[in-house]
Amino acid sequence: MEKNGNNRKLRVCVATCNRADYSKLAPIMFGIKTEPAFFELDVVVLGSHLIDDYGNTYRMIEQDDFDINTRLHTIVRGEDEAAMVESVGLALVKLPDVLNRLKPDIMIVHGDRFDALALATSAALMNIRILHIEGGEVSGTIDDSIRHAITKLAHYHVCCTRSAEQHLISMCEDHDRILLAGCPSYDKLLSAKNKDYMSIIRMWLGDDVKCKDYIVALQHPVTTDIKHSIKMFELTLDALISFNKRTLVLFPNIDAGSKEMVRVMRKKGIEHHPNFRAVKHVPFDQFIQLVAHAGCMIGNSSCGVREVGAFGTPVINLGTRQIGRETGENVLHVRDADTQDKILQALHLQFGKQYPCSKIYGDGNAVPRILKFLKSIDLQEPLQKKFCFPPVKENISQDIDHILETLSALAVDLGGTNLRVAIVSMKGEIVKKYTQFNPKTYEERISLILQMCVEAAAEAVKLNCRILGVGIGGGIIHQHELIHGSSFCAAELGHLVVSLDGPDCSCGSHGCIEAYASGMALQREAKKLHDEDLLLVEGMSVPKDEPVGALHLIQAAKLGNVKAQNILRTAGTALGLGVVNILHTMNPSLVILSGVLASHYIHIVKDVIRQQALSSVQDVDVVVSDLVDPALLGAASMVLDYTTRRIH
Repeated sequence: MEKNGNNRKLRVCVATCNRADYSKLAPIMFGIKTEPAFFELDVVVLGSHLIDDYGNTYRMIEQDDFDINTRLHTIVRGEDEAAMVESVGLALVKLPDVLNRLKPDIMIVHGDRFDALALATSAALMNIRILHIEGGEVSGTIDDSIRHAITKLAHYHVCCTRSAEQHLISMCEDHDRILLAGCPSYDKLLSAKNKDYMSIIRMWLGDDVKCKDYIVALQHPVTTDIKHSIKMFELTLDALISFNKRTLVLFPNIDAGSKEMVRVMRKKGIEHHPNFRAVKHVPFDQFIQLVAHAGCMIGNSSCGVREVGAFGTPVINLGTRQIGRETGENVLHVRDADTQDKILQALHLQFGKQYPCSKIYGDGNAVPRILKFLKSIDLQEPLQKKFCFPPVKENISQDIDHILETLSALAVDLGGTNLRVAIVSMKGEIVKKYTQFNPKTYEERISLILQMCVEAAAEAVKLNCRILGVGIGGGIIHQHELIHGSSFCAAELGHLVVSLDGPDCSCGSHGCIEAYASGMALQREAKKLHDEDLLLVEGMSVPKDEPVGALHLIQAAKLGNVKAQNILRTAGTALGLGVVNILHTMNPSLVILSGVLASHYIHIVKDVIRQQALSSVQDVDVVVSDLVDPALLGAASMVLDYTTRRIH
């Protein structure tokens, strides 16, 4: 047996407030009752069920053979806004004792009525799980606000349409706790039309009434615009009198404004008019037959836009009360009217038509799905519900861990002899530096760089440094900000081409500045000279276990090695031509050369500028950086400038 993570039955409390919600809850109650091995059912009745003026509809619950555990008189009469508020307050006062006595595992609440809000509030505050039926729908009045408020209090949701399901997800409800089941009342609707309906029609409308030759009218007050809704009701009755068809008029619900609507009915003599039958309540089974075989239904009840579509009966929906509901093609809306004419025209258009049956709100199998959903509820799960909020911007409130940590970057320097990675702080301090010999192949270099970055990032955690990114490369500063480019590849200065037939570059091209002037390029040239015994001069020596590098080439040039001097001059000239190209493109005010080779190149670069550059840029300042490890600091600044500029 499925026992919801427990070794006992699930105790379910179903609370019903009025005739409308009972029509949706009754099929679920019957389903629960048929499975006594899994469920214990407690029924609580409150609201207008217990008022004579609204038909004492609690009797139909008894006729359905349900034991009513508790009757709560919660309605404060007055039928105005204040009475609705007082009724909610009265229910909140009375419900705690009931819930303490029943101790349900879960309470099933339906819809969007003010009574239901009191039920959900009480259950939520008393740590009772709530299953909400028909959440996520949109109608257009205060009911929307109440329905969505109940949704936020509820732990589980049974919705009727795909759109309602999406609305619940958009409201940040947990998708795993949402069941798209369809409307429970459809389980009865879709199997009801073949019953003996003529006897029911005659009982409520008279022996002389034929199928499809009468109207069902059901109109409620709109609590957000009571005055206008009463005016619409008056116009509706005028149109129905003029239309001259037998009409069954049901009394409105107990919302604010209902008393005024009843006065309008009596003022127009509806209760004594030969074409009208005015009733407080019709049992749901009989009501189904009446709307299924009517020539038209008119009003603003949710039943008109929901249940009646299952039969294809024409519907005229009046005003704004159901303005947001999903409807079938059988519904014709009359949003507003100044006279009866528009409503009368709608009656002429709709009466007697037959539309395709709609299954927007269900397929007749809602109850089995709901029972299965109830069985799946694990009472051992935490009661506190979670909301699935979408991603939002980083919280700008402060956290002590963020205050104490150091915003940093990983800087990578690809030297000719060594690869270097450093953790560099926002203040430009090198927190820690890692150095490894530069491997021979490209694949080995990339693998080593990744390994060094991973090691540095792991060490950064221990050092309480938050790594914002990894930087590699030179840079161009414009108006005090680094230029990053559309794909963060701006200022790849080392790959400016300065010769069409120059040496191969590691980038795959040839003739780049880097192919001439980088540490790796000079190391390559030094090795060639050394292999030909043309590198070493008097006063020089290279230990056998030490790789030949750029520093050996520089040393040889200083000691008078002409070939070494020519290589450095060619490298400096290539760098100078690249700088000239930058001067002609960007017209900077300052050129800073950095790295161990900068001091050896600066004079050659200045000579090339004087010889090759336009006169308009020849006065540019060219200097050598006096920073320690400028290559690492420059690489780090690429990250730190970009990320902090956008955070702050």
